[in-house]
Amino acid sequence: MFEKVKKNGTEQLGKTNRIVEGTSIVGDIVSKADFRLDGELIGNFTSQGKIVIGAKGVIKGEIICNNADIEGEFHGKIKVLETLNIKSTAQIHGEVAVGQLSIEPGADFTATCTMLAHSNQVIMLEDGKGAE
Repeated sequence: MFEKVKKNGTEQLGKTNRIVEGTSIVGDIVSKADFRLDGELIGNFTSQGKIVIGAKGVIKGEIICNNADIEGEFHGKIKVLETLNIKSTAQIHGEVAVGQLSIEPGADFTATCTMLAHSNQVIMLEDGKGAE
C-alpha cells in the first residue's frame, strides 16, 4: 500500500557516523551523513551534513560542512555554510567562515570570522575536497 520513495541525497539523513573518545585519526574524512567526533582528528573533514565535536573532541585541520556544533577543541580553518553553534566549553582557534553564528558565553573564540553572504550545499568532489 505504501511505497518507500528514495529521495536523492536524503538516504543518509538521520544516520550519524561516530568516532569515540580515545580514538585518533590522522588523515581526511569525507562523509555525506552527519558525524560526531569525541576523539581526535588531525586532518580535514568534509560533509554534506552536520558535524558535532563533543566536549572531549579535538580537530586540527580544515572543516567544510553545512552545519556544526562545537563543544570541544578546533584548530584550523572551518567553513560552515549554514549554522555554527559554539558551546560554552568550546575552544576555537583559526579562521571561521559561516552563514550564521551562535556563541555561548564562556567559549574561547580566538579566530577571524567571515559571514558568508550566500550559502549552498557542500558538493562532494571525486578527489575528496568540498566546494561551494
